[in-house]
Amino acid sequence: MNAQYIMALDQGTTSSRTLLIDRQGKLIDIAQKEFTQIYPKPGWVEHDPEEIWESQWDTVKQILNNNQISLQNIAAIGITNQRETTIVWDKSTGKAVYNAIVWQDKRTAPICEQLKSEGWEDHVKSQTGLVIDSYFSGTKISWLLDHVPGCREKAENDQLLFGTVDTWLVWKLTQGQSHVTDQTNASRTMMFNIRNIDWDSELLKVLGVQESMLPTVLPSAADFGTCTIDGAQIPIAGIAGDQQAALFGQACLEPGMAKNTYGTGCFMLMHTGSEIKQSANGLITTMACNWNNTPQYALEGSVFIAGAAIQWLRDGLNILDTADESEQMAEQVKDNHEVIVVPAFAGLGAPYWDMYARGAIFGLTRDTNSNHLAKATLESLAYQTRDVLEAMENDSELKLTMLKVDGGAVKNNYLMQFQANILQASVERPENTETTAMGAAFLAGIQLKWWKTEDIALNRRIDRVYQPEQKADYTDSLYGNWKKAVSRTMGWLK
Repeated sequence: MNAQYIMALDQGTTSSRTLLIDRQGKLIDIAQKEFTQIYPKPGWVEHDPEEIWESQWDTVKQILNNNQISLQNIAAIGITNQRETTIVWDKSTGKAVYNAIVWQDKRTAPICEQLKSEGWEDHVKSQTGLVIDSYFSGTKISWLLDHVPGCREKAENDQLLFGTVDTWLVWKLTQGQSHVTDQTNASRTMMFNIRNIDWDSELLKVLGVQESMLPTVLPSAADFGTCTIDGAQIPIAGIAGDQQAALFGQACLEPGMAKNTYGTGCFMLMHTGSEIKQSANGLITTMACNWNNTPQYALEGSVFIAGAAIQWLRDGLNILDTADESEQMAEQVKDNHEVIVVPAFAGLGAPYWDMYARGAIFGLTRDTNSNHLAKATLESLAYQTRDVLEAMENDSELKLTMLKVDGGAVKNNYLMQFQANILQASVERPENTETTAMGAAFLAGIQLKWWKTEDIALNRRIDRVYQPEQKADYTDSLYGNWKKAVSRTMGWLK
């Protein structure tokens, strides 16, 4: 049997998934496995790197078993991953020196304040496209080197390696033969110069990071190495950070095209082509998928807590059993918008960038119940999306009339309709909402020369388009209340 499938590994913040895609670009099967979230202290978020790997490989084996195929039937592997999450491991043993520090983690806020006080903000913005924030990988590496006994000395002796999750997976898949990443993931470290497409020596020095720790950076469609597990010889041919992979999977390949992904966080990206656009409105400039050896860029707005807020309703407050129940609960109080939830559990991302904000609930009255909380939490995703979209429109001088959406939460019809209302724009939901993993698969397929970029758009099918059903004056008043609530959460820890 010929190698006739591409396998997309989608390593997310709360679960690892594997998708099987055939040569026609059709999704054949999905396997998923959740893994442990570790919260050692308030504001700290960690994952066990070995559990990340084991959960990912378990889903690979599940796909093979479910479809009665072997690794020899896989033509290539594409990888997409939670970005910024930081892993440092021993080069000789392959063992992580500490848990993975997750992108949501806030422990390095003091390091960020130190960098700001030393005047590094302009350099970071102009060379990396980012803002100084604990969100990104660079300060997480600094923390590990300074707080894990023996790490600094090992790093200076070239014994340690750093990687975002894609790099860690490739290291495992190739049994230590490839230490690589792609441009999209590198651009999330706060150490990568997006102008000369290389690690920034000045930032490495100020962060105390040895260049010998860092992976080789390649385009998103490239030869990343060969998976050699169980005697297989499968090329790893595509890698992209989850949000850039979704932009690619949504066929947003031209300047001005935008998408929003509703996952653990909420991430809106607008493609800006081969041109670097610096934001004046709190967005970041990031690298988009490079499939033809021409660097590509995007503006991005990052909302830290989106689907994670629904998980909080389920696991923290226990007011629903499944995330899907939130839609029905919201419908029970459809026309009541008095309660506002600001889910700043990990601070506020774009356009506010406030590490010291914390979550809050406003507008509580005696008759407030779990339905109100579910509805207000869903609406917070739509409000945060408008925050980002307004900043994006100001930066790009483009008015968006259509927003392409993907991610788990887009199944929620209440949320999608409210999103269209609040944006006063059309919201387009594809039939296949797995655009993140499909983006990784398309990158691998393009590297294999199975497909061309125009095939991505041809492969998309639209499930539903939501149009605004409320007047702009009304939705503007709702949004004004949201802005008032946000202002009262900012700087809470200061």
